[in-house]
Amino acid sequence: MPSFVISEKCDGCKGGDKTACMYICPNDLMVLEPNAMKAYNQEPDQCWECFSCVKICPTQAIEVRGYADFVPLGSSIMPMMGTEDVMWTCKFRNGLIKRFKFPIRTTPEGQANAYADLKGKDLESPLLSTQEADGVTLPTPAV
Repeated sequence: MPSFVISEKCDGCKGGDKTACMYICPNDLMVLEPNAMKAYNQEPDQCWECFSCVKICPTQAIEVRGYADFVPLGSSIMPMMGTEDVMWTCKFRNGLIKRFKFPIRTTPEGQANAYADLKGKDLESPLLSTQEADGVTLPTPAV
């Protein structure tokens, strides 16, 4: 299910021209209704259910109904951002509440290097990065 805004909780990020959910949405779906100063999802059919807007909302006014493979039918899930982790609270239909904590990131923003473990590897080689040549010469692909 796409994200939806609980209008009673939304404060439009205190009247700024751009809300936190507008800033973070990778598909630019969240917009601010200027008269009511409430955010909403302008095209729910295009929502990726990435939970970015849910996690960044300072008033916890945005929800996404999770899929049954990770959120049981009839329950709700709500993240709470910390400085170093995200606390997910899952409330089941019977009232049982479970919480799960996951780290946000292990490297500073902008410092991740996907190729750090490949130092000394020939990235132009037709071999996979984990394969060794074992003295076998493979043909070079035509360019």
